[in-house]
Amino acid sequence: MTALLIGSISTLADTSERQRAAFNAAFADHGLDWHWGRDDYRSMLDVAGGQDRVTAFAAARGENVDAGAVHATKSERFRADLAENGVEPRPGIVETIAARRADGDRVALVTTTSRDNVDALLAALGGLVTDADIDVDKTNEDGAAPKPGPAVYHAALERLGVSADQAVAVEDNVDGARSASAAGVFCVAFPNANTADHDFSSVADRVVVDRLDPSLAA
Repeated sequence: MTALLIGSISTLADTSERQRAAFNAAFADHGLDWHWGRDDYRSMLDVAGGQDRVTAFAAARGENVDAGAVHATKSERFRADLAENGVEPRPGIVETIAARRADGDRVALVTTTSRDNVDALLAALGGLVTDADIDVDKTNEDGAAPKPGPAVYHAALERLGVSADQAVAVEDNVDGARSASAAGVFCVAFPNANTADHDFSSVADRVVVDRLDPSLAA
């Protein structure tokens, strides 16, 4: 392998529950009588894209909602939480990045979130993972079609100058794993607490629970 492709900020730190809390706070801010319980939210996470989830939820209720504005408020709430409370890295991810860099491999972040959210997460990690550890980052501001299509992975591979068979992706959700696999990248699924019961069998080459072993991404 010559590249490690990290598929989302929740692959670096399990922010899923904090993002759910931020969604619920944003709903209140916008005067919506919505509340996403944990089971509801888990059922939504096999599809990438928070704004799309808001749009779909509103459509299912027959409501007209500015999903972009709601999602922007959610992101502001999420970043404020990270700044105030910090976050812990997921078990083994820091060691995996360090091992890959020590071997001369390149590291990319291949995510559908915003650059602001990436910056907020890296700051909240307190230096355990920094911009210096990431050679290439692709966010939703870079213009590639969103996951589960392979475009964002193709773009990252091109920027890194490596082929798909020279890379390993680590993803925490089904759409992310589907995106990596569609790009021809070997995919290690590393589910978070809210995607642990999702079925990765047809979209990932390997599933890891509890702790990412650096040798699995080698």
